Amino acid sequence: MKLHTLKPAAGSVKTNKRLGRGQGSGGTTAGRGHKGAKSRSGYSKKFGFEGGQMPLQRRVPKFGFKNNNKEYFKAVNLDVLETLAAKSSDISLQFLIDNGIVGKNDKVKVLGRGELKAKINVQAHAFSETAVKAIEKAGGSTTKI
Repeated sequence: MKLHTLKPAAGSVKTNKRLGRGQGSGGTTAGRGHKGAKSRSGYSKKFGFEGGQMPLQRRVPKFGFKNNNKEYFKAVNLDVLETLAAKSSDISLQFLIDNGIVGKNDKVKVLGRGELKAKINVQAHAFSETAVKAIEKAGGSTTKI
């Protein structure tokens, strides 16, 4: 057996009938059957039309609500800030972006998971109460942008 000798199994591949191309494609009706919209030229069914049956996009209900005014924050915890404290004591938004912690369009909220031993100055859009207490307890400061 070689690549150039491979062929599909006998009868497994058939050519499609070219409908609407004259007598040769199925007698007088050219393979389109008798009458009705599908036999006419220019026919195209509406997208999602299921023959009058209730279509899928109307059968399946929508759920939920998207609030366009909600502010979404990217959470950064104290344990992450503790690892970054080895590089710098001033942790700004640009510093977080440069280190790949947040994206350039993200709003940052500092949360209080983990322990903080280093004295750091943190800039962010929002802080949780526990994060502010932990940062100030370690001798650092918080600044809202």
